[in-house]
Amino acid sequence: MCGIVGAVAQRDVADILVEGLKRLEYRGYDSAGVAITNNNNELLTAKRLGKVQELAQALIETPLTGGTGIAHTRWATHGAPSEVNAHPHVSNSTIAVVHNGIIENHEALRSRLQGLGYEFLSQTDTEVITHLVHHELKSSDSLLSAVQKTVKQLEGAYGTVVMDSRDKDNLIVARSGSPLVIGYGVGENFIASDIMALLPVTRKFSYLEEGDVAQISRFNVSVFDSNGKPVEREAKEANVSHDSGDKGEYRHYMLKETYEQPTAIRNTLDGRLVAGKLDINTFGEGADEIFKNVEHVQIIACGTSYHSGMVARYWLEELAGVSCNIEIASEFRYRKSFVPKNSLLVTISQSGETADTLAALRLAKEIGYQSSLVICNVPGSSLVRESDLAFMTKAGAEIGVASTKAFTTQLVGLLMMTLAIGKHHGMSDEKQAEITQSLMSLPAKLDEVLALASSIEDLAEDFADKHHALFLGRGDQYPIAMEGALKLKEISYIHAEAYAAGELKHGPLALIDAEMPVIVVAPKNDLIEKLKSNVEEVRARGGLMYVFADSDAHFASDDTMKVIDVPICDDIIAPIVYTLPLQLLSYYVAIIKGTDVDQPRNLAKSVTVE
Repeated sequence: MCGIVGAVAQRDVADILVEGLKRLEYRGYDSAGVAITNNNNELLTAKRLGKVQELAQALIETPLTGGTGIAHTRWATHGAPSEVNAHPHVSNSTIAVVHNGIIENHEALRSRLQGLGYEFLSQTDTEVITHLVHHELKSSDSLLSAVQKTVKQLEGAYGTVVMDSRDKDNLIVARSGSPLVIGYGVGENFIASDIMALLPVTRKFSYLEEGDVAQISRFNVSVFDSNGKPVEREAKEANVSHDSGDKGEYRHYMLKETYEQPTAIRNTLDGRLVAGKLDINTFGEGADEIFKNVEHVQIIACGTSYHSGMVARYWLEELAGVSCNIEIASEFRYRKSFVPKNSLLVTISQSGETADTLAALRLAKEIGYQSSLVICNVPGSSLVRESDLAFMTKAGAEIGVASTKAFTTQLVGLLMMTLAIGKHHGMSDEKQAEITQSLMSLPAKLDEVLALASSIEDLAEDFADKHHALFLGRGDQYPIAMEGALKLKEISYIHAEAYAAGELKHGPLALIDAEMPVIVVAPKNDLIEKLKSNVEEVRARGGLMYVFADSDAHFASDDTMKVIDVPICDDIIAPIVYTLPLQLLSYYVAIIKGTDVDQPRNLAKSVTVE
C-alpha cells in the first residue's frame, strides 16, 4: 500500500516525482502530495484529495521548483482520506516525511510529543515520525543521526523518507517491513517503494534490507545497517520493461491485462519447457535436490494468490502424490503450527512484498521448515531475496488492482512446480508428458476463450440491477469459483460468495430466489454428474443460473439457465481456462455498474501493511 518517490538532483524534480506517483498509483489513490526544497532552502508543499492527477493539475497551476523532493500517494490506514491526512507531513516548516506502513506505538509517541509542545494536525500515525525527527535533531549532529535515533523508537512497519529544508542536498531513508529501492543516476539519485516509479530516470537499483538507514545525495549513497554500521547493498541493472503508461486500444488496464494472458503465459513457459521436458533450474540452484526430499508442501498466500494456492493443493495431492496444506498468511503467522517432516514452504505473491506473506516466510524459517520457494512476479522483491528458491512468473507489469494475468501465471508456475516435485514421487513419464503438452497448448486455448467476450458482455446486462451473486464449483474449480466471486465484488461492488457446490444444501440454498444469480463453472470432468445434481437443487428453488461449460458437459439453455460454451480443454489446465470467462464477466458487469474498474474503492494493489 501507498507509494513513495524521492529525488536529489540538480534539475527541478517535481515532474519526476509526479510521474513516479502515477506509476505507483495502483498502490494507493486516496490522496497524494509532494514536498520540495527550493534553492532558498524553503520547504514547499502541495497536497490533494483523490488521485495523482489532482495533484498534477495543482502543480501546473502553481509550480514547485527545486532539486530535492519527496512525494507520496496514499492508501488510508490511520485517518480518513483528506488533504490534512495526506503525506508529506511537516514539522516546524522544515522537516517533511513520507511513510508506508503502520507505526503501532503511535499513540504513546503522540502523547509524549504533545507533552513536548508539538501540535498534531492530522489523524495519521505518520505525523509522529515527523515531529520525532525534529525533536531528535535538536540533540543530533546530523539528520542521519536524528533519523537513526527516531527509528529505534518506532514499533511496527515503515518505509520512510525524511527531508530537511535546511539540508537540501540529502534525503534520509529507513526501511523496516516496507520495501524501499534506491535508484542511481548520473549526478542525481532517487528513492522509491517500487522500481516501476523510477524506470523513466534510471535502470540501476539496489534494495534496502531490514533495518537499513541510508543517506542519499546527488553523488553518494551511504547505507547503514540496524546497528549503525556501514554496509554495501549491491546495485544491479534492471531488465524489466514498463508498459503501464499506455492502455493502447483498451478502455481499462484490467481489460488490457486480461487480453495479455495468452502472451503472459507464453512468457512464463518460455525457456522452461525444453524438448518437452521441464528445466528444473528454472526454480533456482539446488531445486532438484530440494524437491527430491519434499514430503509435504505448505502454501501461504493472501487474496487472489490464496486461490491459486488452493488449486495447487488439488494438483500436488492428485498428480504429485505429496500432501499439501494451504493457509491464509495472516492466519498462519498468528497461530502455533505443526511442521511435518521435510516440509517445503511455498509463498505466492504478485508483488513479492505482501506484508503478511513475508512475515509468514520469516516465521517458517524459525519453526523448522526445510526450505522455501516463492512464486512471484517481481524480481528483487523481498520474498524473492529471502526465499531459497524462486519461480518468476514473468507476467509483466500488472496495473489493474484486480489481478488477472498475475493469477493465471501463478497457476502455471504452480503446475510446473507440481511437475517438478511429482517426478521424484512416482509421477509416470506419460503423466509428465501429458502435463507438459497441456501447458504448451494453454495460450492458444486462452485465445479461444477471449473470443467469447462479446457473448459475456451481453450476459452481463442481466446483472445491472443485482446486488448479490453466488458462484459454484466442485473440485479444483471451487477455488476458481472463489476467484470469480472475488473479482465481481472487487470491481462491481456486488456482494458475491463462492461455495463448493456440494455445500448448497447445508445452508446457502436459503438464499436462492429469482433475484440471486448463480454462476456455475462446469467443465466435463469426473464430478460433472454431481455438479448437475447441485444445479437441479438451485433450479427447483427458482434460481437463475449462468453456467460456463464445455459442450461435452451437455448443459442446455432454457428459461432458468443460460449456458456459455467454453472451449473443451484438458482437465489439468481447466482451472486456468475457466478463470478468463469469470474475469470478463466481472469486467463487463463493472462497466454496467459504472464503477472505477482499475482502481476500485478502498483497495490497493500491493498490500504492505497488516
